Order: sequence, then C-alpha cells, then structure tokens
Amino acid sequence: MTAESLRAGDSLVPPGGGAAVEVKDVSTRNDDFGAPALIVAELATGTTVTMASGSSVSIEATGAAEVSAVAADHGSPEAVVARIAGTYPASTGVQELSSRLLRGINLKSGSNLQDLHHLAVSLLVDHADPANALTVADLLTVLPFDGNFGRWKWIEGALAMTAYLSRHDDTRSAAYSAALRSADDAETDPLRAKLAATVRQRQLNDPNVYDPEIVRATVSGNKSAEKDWRVLRLGVLLYLRAHGGSETLTREVLERRIESEIVALSALNRALDTLA
Repeated sequence: MTAESLRAGDSLVPPGGGAAVEVKDVSTRNDDFGAPALIVAELATGTTVTMASGSSVSIEATGAAEVSAVAADHGSPEAVVARIAGTYPASTGVQELSSRLLRGINLKSGSNLQDLHHLAVSLLVDHADPANALTVADLLTVLPFDGNFGRWKWIEGALAMTAYLSRHDDTRSAAYSAALRSADDAETDPLRAKLAATVRQRQLNDPNVYDPEIVRATVSGNKSAEKDWRVLRLGVLLYLRAHGGSETLTREVLERRIESEIVALSALNRALDTLA
C-alpha cells in the first residue's frame, strides 16, 4: 500500500523489517508548493516513521477481519466522499457522483452502492488515483453477501478492485479475494451448488471481455464508447484475478492484461481531453 493510505490502527512493518507496530496517528507535511511531500506515522512505541509521499509501505494484516477495519478507520462514508469531492473540484464525473452521495449514503441502497463503485472506478481510471480509489472501494468491501445479487455486483466489483490495488500486501489482498468468493458458497442445496459451480467455471474459463464491442468502437473512432467498453473489460479482468484466475487464464496473465488495460484507458483519457 502507499504511505498516503496508512491509517491509525494499521500495523506498520518498520524500515528494515521486524515486528509490525500499531500506528497511533498519521499526518502529512507539504512541500513549499503546498503539495504533500512527507507522511509521518506516530507509532505505539512512541517513535515516528517518516515516509515520502507515494512510497510503498507494508502493513501486517490480521486476516478477513482486517478488511472490515479498513473503512471504519476512514470515518463516515459521507466524510470520505466529501474529502474526495474537495480534491477534484474540476472533475465533472467526481462532482456528479459526490453530489448524489452527499445527500446521504444508505449502504443498503443499490443506487448508492453503484455510485460508490463508479466513484472508485473513476478515481482509478480517470484520475490515476489508486489510493483514493482504494479508500472509496473499501466503503463497500465491509458489506457481506446477503443473497441480493443486484446489490452484490457492486460490492463484488469493489472487492475485485481492492484485491488488485492491495496486491503488494498478500494477506490483505487475499482477504478481499476470500470475501469476493463468499457468494460462491451461498447455495446450500448440493445439486444446485454443483450446477452453479459448473456454470461459474465455464464463465471463468471463457469470459466475455467485450472484444467485438471494443474492436467496433476502435474502427469507428468512437473513443468514448471504446472507453466505456474497456472499463467493463477491466472489471471482468479484476474479477477473474481476484477469483484466482481460471484454467485458461492464470493470475500472472491477468495481471499483465490489467496493466495493459489501465495503460490503454489512460491513453484514451488523454485523447478525449484533447477532443474536449
């Protein structure tokens, strides 16, 4: 994870390794131009650790329960959204989503879950801001599967994203992946469960990654449509990776494809900005 994502309550692995130590407080020091330059963590031992903004740090996770702790440390969902809205005042997409969410976030509302998911995707794809994308997605990752697949698809998408964004922390990433797969075991009838597993494996082995749609959009020069289809493809690839890959697509292959898709989306964003 990045230094900016560190929160009070995390167990930070100190420089040079050794036993992880609980973080009591985190503050940011700006450079002379007002940009974040240093992240300072106060540890339970009374010492401080200073990290450059954007640097990678390691935390010690405590398993699946750690996933639930992440979002709680960030404060209320509205506070998280308000902070991010203030970070991107000129972004039409962020402002539209934030405006709806700041009327009040109900985590049982499918439309609110959808907006939070879309906000996380926008931060990752449109603004190359994985730290804030992870923060927003974490507001969804604490929610369990309740049998409603309409709501679950947004939670599932957030879990797939966070599993990828936290990939440098094996334990944390694995906790997200395990939470994503919890819906796989929801069916209690043995015959239905076996059928569902067969269908799921077929989908994993031969996923729809929207190749024809992307080709058509590319050939016609419709960059906006191409971007929309590529965002959908990215979601599928993230899901497949979080699920552990499949018989035809290994996790390593999926990670390369995810990276390529993010690069392609970045190029499309630059092209669309030029046309605007």
